[in-house]
Amino acid sequence: MSSWGAQPVSSFRVLALTQGGWGERIAKNIRTHAPSNWSVEAWQAPRALPLILDDPEDYLPATLPAADLVLALSETPALAQLVPDVCRRTGAGAVIAPVDFQTSLPAGLIRQLDGWLREIGVAAVFPRPFCSLCPATYNRHPHQVPFTDPRIRRFADCFGNPEFRIEVVGGQISRAHVLRDAACGCARHVAENLLGTPVGDALEKAGMLHHHFPCLASMDQDLEYHDTLMHVSGNILKDAIHEALKNQIRVAYLRPNGHVTPEQPKEQL
Repeated sequence: MSSWGAQPVSSFRVLALTQGGWGERIAKNIRTHAPSNWSVEAWQAPRALPLILDDPEDYLPATLPAADLVLALSETPALAQLVPDVCRRTGAGAVIAPVDFQTSLPAGLIRQLDGWLREIGVAAVFPRPFCSLCPATYNRHPHQVPFTDPRIRRFADCFGNPEFRIEVVGGQISRAHVLRDAACGCARHVAENLLGTPVGDALEKAGMLHHHFPCLASMDQDLEYHDTLMHVSGNILKDAIHEALKNQIRVAYLRPNGHVTPEQPKEQL
C-alpha cells in the first residue's frame, strides 16, 4: 500500500536505542517498512538507569553496529547521557530524539543533550511529538524548528508527519496510499481502516483510529502547545487526511442574516 517514491541507491544505517514498549514498537515499524537499502538495528538500553551516570561507558555493550543516524527513543531521562557515547562508537553524525512524553526528555535536558552533541559535531532534532517531524522542520506550528541535516531529512522523507494519497469512488474512500508513515505505524493503521468510509466521516473516523491504535503520546498538558501531545498528534493526523481529501470535502459556510462581504453588496442579499 505504501509508495515511498524513488530512494537513494546508497545504504543508510539506523540504530534505535530503546528502553521499553514505546520505543520497541517504533523500531519494529521502521525495520519492517523502511526502504530496502536501509539497515535498521536496535539496542535495548537498561530501563533502570541511575539518574546520574558517572561513566556512561559502563552501561554500553561491548560493541554497537556502525550507524549514520541514531534514534534515541528515551523512556527515562538518563538515556540521554548515553547518546553522545553511542554516537562516538557508531560514527553516527545525526540524532533524532523524539518527545512523545515530557518526562522522558524535559526541556532543560534537551538543551543539555543538544549542547553535548554539538560539541562532537553531531546534528540533532527533538520533534515533539515524533509525528511532527517533516523533511525540513519539526514541531507543530507555531513552534516549528528548521533543520538542514541530510541524514535526518532522509529519515523524515519516509517517517514522521503522515502524508497520504487517497482515492474516492462514489463518495467513499476506495484506496489510501501512505506516502509518509508515522514512525509508530499509526498512519498505516489509519489508512488500512479508512477503506469504505464516506468522505464526510473520514476525519472523525481517522481521529478515533488514531486514539485506539493506540497513540502512546502523553496525555499530560504540554506547556508550549497548551494541549496534550496525544491531542497534538491526533490533529497532525487529521490535518494530513484533510489535505489528502481537500478536493473531496465540501465545507458549508453560514453567513449571518444581513452580513455583507466585499464581493456581495447588501442589496443582493
